[in-house]
Amino acid sequence: MPIDPREKIVLFIDGANLYATSKAIGVDIDYRRLLAEFNAKAYLLRANYYTALVEDQEYSSIRPLIDWLDYNGFTVVTKPAKEFTDAAGRRKIKGNMDIELCVDALELAPYYDHMVLFSGDGDFTALVAALQRKGKRVTVVSTLTTSTPMIADDLRRQADFFIDVADLAKSVGRPPSTRPVVAPAAVPVVDDETDPD
Repeated sequence: MPIDPREKIVLFIDGANLYATSKAIGVDIDYRRLLAEFNAKAYLLRANYYTALVEDQEYSSIRPLIDWLDYNGFTVVTKPAKEFTDAAGRRKIKGNMDIELCVDALELAPYYDHMVLFSGDGDFTALVAALQRKGKRVTVVSTLTTSTPMIADDLRRQADFFIDVADLAKSVGRPPSTRPVVAPAAVPVVDDETDPD
């Protein structure tokens, strides 16, 4: 892994993007092992997880994960998802945390040396370039192993280093959960940036 043990590192996890990526390659991320993996590599200053939440649902399938992360070393950043009706009259829910992630990454920049970004979203290319101008190193974690890459080419080119989730899954992955779904969400939250460009 391209991390110097003397560095202060931060993890910025685009929750919707990492979920889509890990689902596409058929693994679940073990977040306890993920935190331990990066803690062992360098001084882990912070691990932020970003996701939008549907507020009006009686049961949210992501709530147990959010609660676990919140109690186990992650800083969880959420906002309510927005509900709308598309042109075909279908109910859609949109949740995009890109701005929150960018603002936090830039505000924390004086305190870290290396950012590890878990996302393939090309909208983060400008953030990566801005951090590099500030002397920061940036590793992007996504995948190229799917039939359509989950990472935007410009983001991968801009990053100092790239780690494929498929490779990282060897140390922090587990087989997909086979637990029964208690109550499926009526409408999934869709990050409008699941397309890497």
